[in-house]
Amino acid sequence: MSNEAELAALYPFLHGKSQDAAKLDAALLHSVAEKARESRETNAAFFDASAPVLVAAAKALAGIYRRGGQLFTMGNGGSSCDASHVAVEFVHPITAGRPALAATNLVADLAMISAVGNDVGFEHVFVRQIIAHGRPGDGLIGISTSGNSTNLVSAFAKAKEMGLVTIGLAGGDGGRMKTSGVVDHCLVVPTHSIHRTQECHVTAYHILWDLVHTLLADDRGSAAGKGAAA
Repeated sequence: MSNEAELAALYPFLHGKSQDAAKLDAALLHSVAEKARESRETNAAFFDASAPVLVAAAKALAGIYRRGGQLFTMGNGGSSCDASHVAVEFVHPITAGRPALAATNLVADLAMISAVGNDVGFEHVFVRQIIAHGRPGDGLIGISTSGNSTNLVSAFAKAKEMGLVTIGLAGGDGGRMKTSGVVDHCLVVPTHSIHRTQECHVTAYHILWDLVHTLLADDRGSAAGKGAAA
């Protein structure tokens, strides 16, 4: 069935027709089942392929915090909400006993973004902030469903030049984030569906957050054990 035919079946009112309520319910339920199946399959394929990259990114990020560094996050549109979510997870951990870790959402300062975008171009909105606030040994996470966001790739390039660890979450084939060579750890969801990509990104950065805290907790446990032995 063509896309046009599928749309006509699901939304007949767009084509000047009405549809039997029972048939519409059945079609909608089928759509739910198909989207849920696609989500599960995409999630499984992504984590089967990307688990080693996720672990490596977690180790790198834990190392940043061990050295007293901080994390910066960035994204556009829906991915800007994910960037905010990542930063909040690290600064305000919801699990009791886990320490707050420094993280700054580069999307949060609207005055800065509008000033830079207006004066020198939107592609520089994250670069300028990395130049001002980033230090060697810090980390930068960028999220893009296509992997081709120019302002993210530009910021990754500057961050790499400055000695920051760079972590990218992308979709499709990873786009320029994958091919540019400026992203140390690139997690690519193997789908061109924006929704399925975003779903995997949320799970990925929740796991990343958990792994980082697990690694840092292991450090604290080892230090306590050495102190007790002494």
